[in-house]
Amino acid sequence: MRVDEEYLKVVRKRFQSVKELGNKTMNQLAEEHIHWRANKESNSIAVIVKHLSGNMLSRWTDFLTTDGEKPTRNRDQEFEDTIRSMQELKEVWESGWSVLFQALDGLDGADLLKTILIRGESHTILDAIERQLAHYAYHIGQIVYIGKQIKAADWETLSIPKGKSEVYLEQMRRKYN
Repeated sequence: MRVDEEYLKVVRKRFQSVKELGNKTMNQLAEEHIHWRANKESNSIAVIVKHLSGNMLSRWTDFLTTDGEKPTRNRDQEFEDTIRSMQELKEVWESGWSVLFQALDGLDGADLLKTILIRGESHTILDAIERQLAHYAYHIGQIVYIGKQIKAADWETLSIPKGKSEVYLEQMRRKYN
């Protein structure tokens, strides 16, 4: 396999992994939790999801042919808490990810050094992908953190539980050796 094709395969897995952290967090929450925020300057999970989806729809729709900041996007509205239910939250969440994965699946290795625009600024596709992966991981980290604040002692860890690193390492060694 060529390096560029391997990169596309790996980066798709990374986006899927980041999405899964968000999924697992939201699956632990009740509907009333999606609007919780630490203070009035903070964003709720509903707002973060709305912003992520808005960004994804703008960046990944017609990815190769139009500026990633679409004229139809209203970024400021993304920070208004208007999502009414967990069902709506999940629909908004999935709509953004669907467009992202469809765009990624439409790329091939030869596309990675092509140039696209985001807010009029030129980026290689490789750079644009990395930019978005970092942006989404940042916000999903916020979602996870908020979920942990809400659930406290009832939080089900999304990674290796505290105090279980050696057990996990031994399981991995047995699995792969």
